[in-house]
Amino acid sequence: MGTDSLFPKARDVRVVRDGVEIAAWVMGSGPPLLLLHGYPQTRAMWHGVAPALAERFTLVASDLRGYGDSSAPEGDPAHGNYSKRTMAADQLALMDELGFARFAVAGHDRGGRVGHRMALDYADRVTRLAVLDIVPTRVVFATTTKDLATTYFHWFFLIQPDGLPERLISSDPDYWLDEIFDRWSAPGTAFDARALAEYRRCFTRPANIHASCEDYRAAAGVDLEHDAADEARLGQPLLVLWGLRGAMHRIYDVPATWADLATEMTSSGIDCGHFLAEERPAETAAALGEFFRA
Repeated sequence: MGTDSLFPKARDVRVVRDGVEIAAWVMGSGPPLLLLHGYPQTRAMWHGVAPALAERFTLVASDLRGYGDSSAPEGDPAHGNYSKRTMAADQLALMDELGFARFAVAGHDRGGRVGHRMALDYADRVTRLAVLDIVPTRVVFATTTKDLATTYFHWFFLIQPDGLPERLISSDPDYWLDEIFDRWSAPGTAFDARALAEYRRCFTRPANIHASCEDYRAAAGVDLEHDAADEARLGQPLLVLWGLRGAMHRIYDVPATWADLATEMTSSGIDCGHFLAEERPAETAAALGEFFRA
């Protein structure tokens, strides 16, 4: 998709790390802010918040490896190619190439998990972190209930081995995407048709479907190992945002799940479902802008 559609003032950037190309749009001016998308989206998900944030920050809206226009390498038996540590290193290489020694990070869904790992592994580089509508990965697996397993069934479906989820999703990827967006958003949500077209363009590729499954397989294995080895709290200020009409709000006290992992935390619920930046862009941009300009 051209940047003249959802991101008319952005320039397209490509950076290669260990043979994996990471695609990003860069726009705005001011302190650098890296934006990381969630599943099953791309960097296009930030289209509603970017105009306001670009007035204060240099935005870097990136596609995670395996998503959008970034490379989607094959998975490996340990799923290390899609560990959040590996995905965080991709993004650090991107920011290095752009010349940003220190920067803030905002991540939604999977991007929030990459951002969390990035803030731990590169504490001297990440100045502030915002996570949108997630609870920590280790909490999800440690507190799985019938309600969680029913609502977040994809966590347990996508980790199945031997290509099972890949084959089933590939049989009708448009239906899969429609169901995900409908189930996780608040009733009556209307997504921008241009963004939906972008998600469909990218997600119908077999390599991207496989990569997204590997992302979740890593979360159920190697990511938990990395998390278990970390005892330190986040040293950076943390912002926790979540949807007041989403599953995380219904099942968890969302900020409480992060309290023991952060030394300084602020939190706020927004009246929407899972897709904060697209369901309530003005409110999401305002919350992020206030936090990152502090």
